[in-house]
Amino acid sequence: MHWRRLRNVKTLTVRGVKVSTASGEIQKTVRSMLFKGTYEAHECDLVERGVRSGDRVLEIGTGIGLVSLVATRLCGGEGRVFSYEANPDLEPVIRENYRLNGWTPDLTMRAVTSDGRDLPFFRSSNVISSSVIDRNLAGDKIVVQSLAINDLIDEHLPSVVIMDVEGSEVDLLSTANLSRVRILIVEMHPHIVGIEKIKMLVGDIETRGFRLADTCHKTCLFQNTK
Repeated sequence: MHWRRLRNVKTLTVRGVKVSTASGEIQKTVRSMLFKGTYEAHECDLVERGVRSGDRVLEIGTGIGLVSLVATRLCGGEGRVFSYEANPDLEPVIRENYRLNGWTPDLTMRAVTSDGRDLPFFRSSNVISSSVIDRNLAGDKIVVQSLAINDLIDEHLPSVVIMDVEGSEVDLLSTANLSRVRILIVEMHPHIVGIEKIKMLVGDIETRGFRLADTCHKTCLFQNTK
């Protein structure tokens, strides 16, 4: 990692896709994690195990676009991954990372909720901690528009849903119609919502016909058994 900083490396190939590591474009914490190989590593592991050619992917919580890019590579190219991100600060870097790979994202800068209402968004100075849940972190509060998750499922007909929403997974997945979804990959946040809520969520997903097929740290891969 140290030699990369010394040479001011501006792009990096991760999981077969290119991402920007240019100082000033990428937040320092994220840049460091990219160099260490830890940024979204668990989520990418499960995406590589679960996504296959021909899949249609609904991604909720895009970050800098790394997971989205890996999914795009796996499912056969652009036009099959539909990404939603609430933090307006991240749009330029997502689009730049797609450009580096010769693709254009199907990207909507909106939050995803159960009801589609506007809501407060707590934009943290550490972008990976931004959330619709107030965690009392340094940053500011803005209002963002949202889209209802079941409307997006009906629109995109995804075979795979990928979700990293910093604690909102409990609310979203309790109302989401997952009957046509083959693979669900979700990062859980027990440190935000509590371990009991996560246990209840996992149980609820399993009662709807999914089995917990794999885990990497706090990220779970569920497979539809119906």
